[in-house]
Amino acid sequence: MRKNEPARWQHDHSFGQDQRRPGERKTVVVIVITATMMFVEIAAGIVFGSMALLADGLHMASHAVALGINAYAYVYARRHAHDASFSFGTGKVNTLGGFTGAVLLAGFALLMASESIQRLVVPVAIAFDRAILVAVVGLLVNGLSMLILKHRHDDGSDHHHDDHDHDHDHDHGGSHEQGGGHDHNLVSAYLHVLADALTSVLAIVALLAAKYFGLVFMDPLMGIVGAILVARWSLGLLRATSAVLLDRSASPEVCAEVRERIEAVDGNRVVDLHIWCIGLNLYSMLLTVVASEPRPPEHYKALLPADLNIVHATVEVHRSGESG
Repeated sequence: MRKNEPARWQHDHSFGQDQRRPGERKTVVVIVITATMMFVEIAAGIVFGSMALLADGLHMASHAVALGINAYAYVYARRHAHDASFSFGTGKVNTLGGFTGAVLLAGFALLMASESIQRLVVPVAIAFDRAILVAVVGLLVNGLSMLILKHRHDDGSDHHHDDHDHDHDHDHGGSHEQGGGHDHNLVSAYLHVLADALTSVLAIVALLAAKYFGLVFMDPLMGIVGAILVARWSLGLLRATSAVLLDRSASPEVCAEVRERIEAVDGNRVVDLHIWCIGLNLYSMLLTVVASEPRPPEHYKALLPADLNIVHATVEVHRSGESG
């Protein structure tokens, strides 16, 4: 074996995580907007003695911190993309940022519910005009932030193809494609801004009802409604991100498609199959095939559907009748 022969079977495991994602830029812009508004409200609250302004400024500070975590996740994943200590790259850092944001969002929902229940039991005097002004300004700022963060299923994913031809058992799939998917980190940032916008809308409705119709109870009641909606968003994101972090298997439909593709040729039989997410719509696979006439691993990898984005595949092949 030539000295440099092993190089044929060695490859990069960054899977494009070293590229700056659009979500990173968007999140940084929203952090600047949120932080600016936060400082303005806190300063105005102190100068004018307005608790409403001060409270809203501190509330925005909590979301600025959450958005900061999202931004840090992007930077960390990009800077450590080539760190060999990460077995499958840093794709899950993105998901971890989303999970952390979902936890903070759940905490925000609990605080909303707690404060609203307390105000139902012990009502407080409301400076309607000033509170409505704060809510409207907050809604405008959050509306702008939502437009910036507006995410699509294919956002943050730069399509790139990287074809390799390797003759070994442990390999990337024949055609590599980093396709679209859910950027959990961006979704988390979006939900934080959406939660703020929802809070502002509900506050405006409740304050108008209280001011013009005397329905003071509407203010804390809308707070409870908002808390329930935010909690639902948080739980949905927690389910999605925890599934990735815990290496939950890909959907039965995806596994069935791979199994059908492999078993449709040469009478192959798939005896073991594991497919799991390792990043933004990036998947890894372990496959064990039993065949009467075994082929090289590359033959089975070539049968994999390219649109599944299986970027790291390990194939084990056995001849029928062999002991395991």
